[in-house]
Amino acid sequence: MRRIGVVAIIMAAIACKGGSSKAQQVTIAQPAANAQVDASRRTAITAAVARVAPSVVTVQTEAVEHVPADMMEQFFGGNSAERPVAGLGSGFILRKDGVILTNAHVVRGATRVSVALRDGTTYPAKVVGVDDVNDLAVLKVDASNLPVAPLGNSSSLIVGEWSIAIGNPYGFVLANTEPSVTVGVVSGVGRNLVAPPPDAGNGAYVDMIQTDAAINPGNSGGPLVDAAGEVIGVNSSIYSPSGGSVGIGFAIPINRAARVADDLLSHGSVRRPWIGVKPAVSESRTPGQRPQRGVTVAAVTPGSPAASAGIHGGDVIVQVAARPIRNAYDWEAELLELRVGETIPITVQRNGSDRTVNVRIADLPEVNAPRVTVLHEIELTTLTPAIRSERNIKSQSGAYVQNVSPRVSAQIGLAQGDVIVQVNRTRITSAEDAAAALNSGRGVVVMYVERQGQFYSTEFVTQ
Repeated sequence: MRRIGVVAIIMAAIACKGGSSKAQQVTIAQPAANAQVDASRRTAITAAVARVAPSVVTVQTEAVEHVPADMMEQFFGGNSAERPVAGLGSGFILRKDGVILTNAHVVRGATRVSVALRDGTTYPAKVVGVDDVNDLAVLKVDASNLPVAPLGNSSSLIVGEWSIAIGNPYGFVLANTEPSVTVGVVSGVGRNLVAPPPDAGNGAYVDMIQTDAAINPGNSGGPLVDAAGEVIGVNSSIYSPSGGSVGIGFAIPINRAARVADDLLSHGSVRRPWIGVKPAVSESRTPGQRPQRGVTVAAVTPGSPAASAGIHGGDVIVQVAARPIRNAYDWEAELLELRVGETIPITVQRNGSDRTVNVRIADLPEVNAPRVTVLHEIELTTLTPAIRSERNIKSQSGAYVQNVSPRVSAQIGLAQGDVIVQVNRTRITSAEDAAAALNSGRGVVVMYVERQGQFYSTEFVTQ
């Protein structure tokens, strides 16, 4: 009955149109219209997503959180309990043999890391290296022939061009490893995220890509892609009063991220460029006053590359290589681009005239300093004038903590970057002094350290 009714309606429509030829036009027009609509749906955006999305992964982490014991447990000697805490982020594949790039904060503190591909296939992942300065981490899974994300050139971005954020925001809610897509434009380049007072002047991120493509929790570590289907940045952070996207997101430029990844893969860490210049704190300006050109050099570390090149305190750095330096953030951003071993021209203004000197970039002073291993899990370096100057350390002497295992750090409260100045009643003047004091028998140890300009004490027992 339904078929007959439909036929009757079709015949009536044909009769109203006045002939079979017009009826044929009606019946064949629909496929043509569908083809046009289908063609209009396939844009540069969809092509870019199709090119990159297969390489986007979900990074799943597990960490251990210490929670206070209840009153009864404390009474009977319990101190704390542990519970697993799950985390989620994104990443993308750099090499077909399972090398993956993500944010450092995605895997920070994780005791277990796994990576899920687009189709749900999951692999345990090893953390190859972490760079907290740039908030980047490299992971490795045991796999082959994986789809690789094509990398673009973040130095040639155009403000206003399309930008596509791909990742797995709120993945726990969606329970799906298929990446999602948001679209916007490149809102700005060379952006610096400045901390509010009292930490103003300390940029958490410098020289970032800003985008209005929605970035939410879980997007961290995923790629920011251009309309050509090439990765231009690593989605890292947002500005948000509420915690959700308000159209102000930031990505690490891929050119920098790729260099960091190369260092982490080759050395397990990033070789920090060192010049030995301490920039002066920016002075406040009166309304309407134009900003001062460049960055004033407050001090130059003796024996540093800057000192060898002839840079003096009071000089104003106005250009590094081809990059004009407007403020301290431009200077910090340029330092991230430099490579140890290369020689670069730096233009300084002195007594009203510009002069250019060639500076050979070196490793940080603590990198090449002799190291002493203490308790098999603490690596110390004798505090030198160069390290003091570079790290703004008040103590005249001591042992600089180069590395410390997470276990020992949690047990005795020692952290990388601390300076050990005294152990019990022994004043520490070198790494060897600290090693001898900490390795000398068993018993209670009271250790005094400098951390970020403040002095603390910690007490523990060696066995």
